[in-house]
Amino acid sequence: MSQNYQEICDHSCSQGKIYIIGTGPGDLAHLTPHAKKALEESEVVVGYNYYLTLLKPLLENKKILGSGMKREIERGHMALKEANTGKTVAVISSGDPGVYGMAGVIWELIKTTGSSLEVEVVPGVTAATAAAALLGAPLMHDFAVISLSDLLTPWETIKKRIEAAAVADFVTVIYNPKSIKRTHQIEFLRETFLKHRDPHTPVGIVKNAYRPEQEIILANLHNFTQQNIDMFSIVVIGNAQTYQFNDKLITPRGYRL
Repeated sequence: MSQNYQEICDHSCSQGKIYIIGTGPGDLAHLTPHAKKALEESEVVVGYNYYLTLLKPLLENKKILGSGMKREIERGHMALKEANTGKTVAVISSGDPGVYGMAGVIWELIKTTGSSLEVEVVPGVTAATAAAALLGAPLMHDFAVISLSDLLTPWETIKKRIEAAAVADFVTVIYNPKSIKRTHQIEFLRETFLKHRDPHTPVGIVKNAYRPEQEIILANLHNFTQQNIDMFSIVVIGNAQTYQFNDKLITPRGYRL
C-alpha cells in the first residue's frame, strides 16, 4: 500500500466495498436492476457532477461526492478513501463503466496502492448500443469503436485505428467525436473513410441519447461533418452493406430472407 493510503487507512481501518456502476445513457429506465440494487446498498456515491444529477431521485440520504470533467483520478481516490473507512461506495460511470469509463481507473488504483478492497463492476448500456437502438439496426455485423479524444491516447495511434477500421469495412462507432477546440480529427476521419467507402454510405448521429435533449440525425459519409456534432454525440458510420429504410439504418447480418 502506498504512503498516501497508509495515511488514509491505518491498522485500525475496516474494509468496505466499491461498486463501479454503469448507469446507461441517461434515462433511469435504462438503469439495470443490478445497478439499482448496488446504488441502494451504497452509502456513498462518487461521480461526475452532471451524471449525478441524472440519478438524483435515487440518491436520497446518501453522501454525494462529485467533481467536474477530467477529474477521474480524483474521484477514484475519493472512492478508495471512503471505502477504506468501511463504507460501501458507488462509483458512477455513464454507459458501461468498462467502456471508456471508471472501471479501469479504479482497478489501476487498486493495483498501484496495494489495496485489498472488494470491487464489483456493474455493467450498463453503453453509448454505442444505446445509439444503435435509436438508429434501427446498424450494428448487426462486425463493428469497431474508436474515441477521437487524444487527451489520453496519442493522435498518431488514433489515426492508425481509423485507417484500419476504414480499410476493414467495419461499421464504426465514434465516441468523443468533436469538441469546441478539437475539430480537425473528425475531418481526418471523414477523409480517410472516403478513400475506402462510397460517399453515400449512411451515417447516423445521436445526440444526448435517452435524455430530454435527444436528437437523431441521418446523414452520409460525404456530408456528416456539416452537422452539429459535439461531445454528447455518438456517430455511427455504416459499412458497405448498410442502408437507410424508414428513417432507420440497417446493416444486414447476411440471413437469407
